[in-house]
Amino acid sequence: MELMPSCIEEKCVNLQTQLKNMALPINIEDLLGGLVVEGNRVEYKKGWNPDPIYRTICAFANDFDDTCGGYIVVGVDEVDGRAVRPVEGIDINEIEPIEKAMVGFNNLIAPYYQPRVFFEQVDGKMVMVIWVTAGDRRPYKVPDMVTAKEKKYNYYIRYNSSSIVAKDDYLTELLNLANRVPFDDRGNVKAKPEDVSMLLIRDYLAETKSSLAREMEKLSPMQVLEQMNLLEGPVEQTRIKNVALMMFSYHPERFFPGTQIDIVFYPQGKDGDPNNFTETEPFRGPVHLTLRRALDYLKYMVVRKNIHKPKDDEHSIVVYNYPYQALEESLVNAYYHRRYDEYQPVEVNIMPDMIEIISYGGAERSIKLDDLRAGKRVHARRYRNPRLGEFFKELHLTEGRGTGFPTIHEELRKNGSPDSIIEADDEHTYFIIRIPCHPEFVCKELSMDKEGHILPVGEVWKPDVTENGTDVTENVTENVTEIVTEIVTEKTTAEKRRDEILRLMKLDKKITYDNLANVLHVSRMTVSRDINLLRSQNRLMREGGDYDGIWIVNE
Repeated sequence: MELMPSCIEEKCVNLQTQLKNMALPINIEDLLGGLVVEGNRVEYKKGWNPDPIYRTICAFANDFDDTCGGYIVVGVDEVDGRAVRPVEGIDINEIEPIEKAMVGFNNLIAPYYQPRVFFEQVDGKMVMVIWVTAGDRRPYKVPDMVTAKEKKYNYYIRYNSSSIVAKDDYLTELLNLANRVPFDDRGNVKAKPEDVSMLLIRDYLAETKSSLAREMEKLSPMQVLEQMNLLEGPVEQTRIKNVALMMFSYHPERFFPGTQIDIVFYPQGKDGDPNNFTETEPFRGPVHLTLRRALDYLKYMVVRKNIHKPKDDEHSIVVYNYPYQALEESLVNAYYHRRYDEYQPVEVNIMPDMIEIISYGGAERSIKLDDLRAGKRVHARRYRNPRLGEFFKELHLTEGRGTGFPTIHEELRKNGSPDSIIEADDEHTYFIIRIPCHPEFVCKELSMDKEGHILPVGEVWKPDVTENGTDVTENVTENVTEIVTEIVTEKTTAEKRRDEILRLMKLDKKITYDNLANVLHVSRMTVSRDINLLRSQNRLMREGGDYDGIWIVNE
C-alpha cells in the first residue's frame, strides 16, 4: 500500500508546478551549512520582513566587491551568522501573498531589478531562498522602507555581513562601477547554444547535489541556462556568459586559449639545458576537468615520498619532494585568478630543484606581493573571475578566498621544505610561484620512466604490490635507519580512465569518441583501445550503428 504524501510535500509539488519547475542551482544543505558560499554573502531571516530584505537585495545586486551577489534565506533563524537547525520555516499559505508583494517591491528598485526566488523543503518545513546576482544595470537604489508611504531612496552596498547606505567615497566608487562587469560574467557574442553541453551541466549539478539536476528533463537547454544565471541580455539578444563556456563547453579553448594548461619537463632544468625539454599533451577542455587532470598528473606522476624508518622507533617519518597540497593550491590559484582574455596558457615547469607555475594577468592590483611572500591571508579588493570561483568552490576545488597562500606556506613548513618564491612585475602582466624541491630529493637530472613517472636519474623504483594498490615493504633491518622511496599513486591511470569512460557513457549514451578524448585529455586512439578492452571484458556493448547507435554499460 502506497503512503499518501504529507500535506507539505503535496503543496510543494503544486508550488513547483506553478513556478514552472524552478529549482535552486545550488544544494540547499551546502548553502545552509556555509560550505560553498562565504558567510557575508548569505543573510538569514526568521520571517518575511520586506524592508530589511529589500535593502539587502539592493546591496547584493550592486555587488560592490564583485563577489557574485548573494542569498537571502527566509524562514531560517541565525546565531553568530550560522543557520539554526531545525529551521523555522514559513507558512506555505504565505507564499502566494509574498510573491504578489514582491512584484510591487521589485518595481521600486531603480533601475528595475528582479531577484530569483526559490522554495525548498528543509527539516520538513518550507524555506524561501532569494538569489540575488550582480545586476547588469548597476548601480541600484531602493527606498529605505519599501512598505512606507513616503519613500526615501538610497544606494546600498555590503560591508562585511551588513547592508549599509553607500556614502562619500563608497558612493563615488559605486557610481563608477556602472559599466564594470567581471569578464567571466559577460555575455559572449561569438557563442551559440550548441557550444554548451547539457551533459556537462547535468554532471556538475549531480556532483553538487543541486535539485535542478532532477528538473532538467522538464526544461529546455535555454531554460536551464537561465535558471543558472548563465545568460545575459534581453530576450531578443540573449548571449551565453563566458563562465558557461569555460565550465560547460567541450572546447572552451576556442573562445579562451588561456584555459589551457601546459606542463613542461626540463630534465636538467632551465639553467642547465633550456633546450632539452619534453611537453605533455596540452591539458584542454572544461576548466574544472582540465584543472583536475593537471592536478592528477602532478599527484601521481611527480609527487614522491621518502619513508624514514628510524631504529628503535616504531614511528616512521614521511617527507615529500613536493607536498601535494602546496602544488594544488598553487595551481588552483594560478588558474582561477588569471586573466582569461589573455592568450597565454598557464605554464607548469618541472625541474630537478623546483616546480614553477606561471599565470598571466598578474595578481589583482590591490594585493600586496609582500603579504603573499609572507604567507599572509589576503583579500583582493576585486576578484577577476567571481563566477568561476563560485563554481570551483561548489566543486571543492578551492576552499575560500584568501586561504591559498597561507596553505602553501604552512604545507611547505610542515614538510621541512624551503619556502615558496614569488615573482611578478609592476605592470601586473604575469605571476610566478616557485615551489622548491625538498633537499632530500634535489638532484642534477631527472628522467621519465615508461609509465610517465618523473624520477631522479638512476633511481630504481621496485615497490611491493598488494591487493590494495602500491605499498612498500615493512621488513626493516633492526638497528639501522632505512629510507624507502615511494611514488604516490592509487589506481593506474588507465584503470581510472576506463572507469571514467563508463561513467560518461552512463550520462550520455550517444557520447562520441572525440568528446571522450577531449574530456579525458587523451588521443582518439587511446579512447578506441580502452573501449575495445571494455567490450572484450563484457563491461560495455554497442547497440545500433556507429552513427545512430547507443552505448550500453553492463554493471
